[in-house]
Amino acid sequence: MNQKPRPRIALLVEASRAYGRELLRGVAYYARTQVDWSLWHQEMMLDSAIPDWITGSQIDGIIARVNTDTIEPLRQLNVPIVDVFCSRKFAGVPQVETDNQRVAELAFEHLWNRGFRRFAFCGFRFASYSEARLDCFRELVSQSGCHFSFYQSEGRPDIPVTSLERAGIVDIEPMSNWLSKIQRPTGLFVCNDIRGQQVLNACRRANIAVPDDIGVIGVDDDDAICLLCDPTLSSVRPDAERVGYCAAELLNHMLAGFPPETNVKVIRPRSVSERQSTKVVAVDDVELAKVCRFIRQHACDGIDVGDITRITALSRRQLERRFREKLGRTPHAQITLTQIDRVKQLLRETNMTLEQIAPKAGYNHKESLSAVFKRETGQTPGDYRAENRRTDSAMNQA
Repeated sequence: MNQKPRPRIALLVEASRAYGRELLRGVAYYARTQVDWSLWHQEMMLDSAIPDWITGSQIDGIIARVNTDTIEPLRQLNVPIVDVFCSRKFAGVPQVETDNQRVAELAFEHLWNRGFRRFAFCGFRFASYSEARLDCFRELVSQSGCHFSFYQSEGRPDIPVTSLERAGIVDIEPMSNWLSKIQRPTGLFVCNDIRGQQVLNACRRANIAVPDDIGVIGVDDDDAICLLCDPTLSSVRPDAERVGYCAAELLNHMLAGFPPETNVKVIRPRSVSERQSTKVVAVDDVELAKVCRFIRQHACDGIDVGDITRITALSRRQLERRFREKLGRTPHAQITLTQIDRVKQLLRETNMTLEQIAPKAGYNHKESLSAVFKRETGQTPGDYRAENRRTDSAMNQA
């Protein structure tokens, strides 16, 4: 009995970035659960040239980061192609990408909910993903009636994206000058985490306090970058695994003889991963901002409202009134909110028991922490941990 040969699928996607690695994971998940493919891949960068081996390997299909330099050589292979770069449209090549409109919405909502009413954007000129996110974010700010400014590194439309990103390192002086002129507090959306790290370095150079003066949020949720930043960088987390899965699904349809999709398929991002760069309550009231900063820094030390009154010129009654007027909650509620955010982080990112977590969040007993957590979130700590672990691991269980 002759067995039908397994389709050979070339994956021309970088593994050097979190987005590319998760995209590849999504393709692998589809290949393990839906089809019987032989996947071919080698380590590469975002703008790497087509590897030599692809021309002599009898490839049956390709999922690739397609650009103007690679499209014609790939077409000469005369096999179905799916593009997951989406820098521009190529006839007959279906595309899958992250929904940049929703990315901008999540970033805007996150900054808005932290009290920012002035906004800015920083990106790379001629990088298609950056231009798209700038346009979407600018429109959202315009609809809100808030002030907006933006800055982009100069570049040329004919150079690789990685070169545009590298150029952002050397323009730190003009970027610092722009950041210094921004009225504060301002919520700043950066086109990706690479740009976010550059912006945070520029803020440090210009003695700008993050997140108190400028709150910064990026895109990609790349742990290797976000955790290297000082302070650690908040970021919109795309669903790159779903992008990879859908790209594989489109390719399989083409291998079965169906015509290529003509519309770009967009995948909604998953969530915002909040870190220190946006952990702030942004208010114009200088004294209230001082109190909020103290709460952020010491809530998990077990402070109470009495401790707060000792670091402010406001009386307890004035403090309570300003909190209700500006933030719609009490100082005690702000302390609790900060503590619960810390508990959520430890539940998501560690295997610590609730007994170990309690003192790190300012509680003497795990029972009181559990009761407060259930009251504030509607879930037990155990249910919250299980739900978030289940979401994160769903694609790895096959």
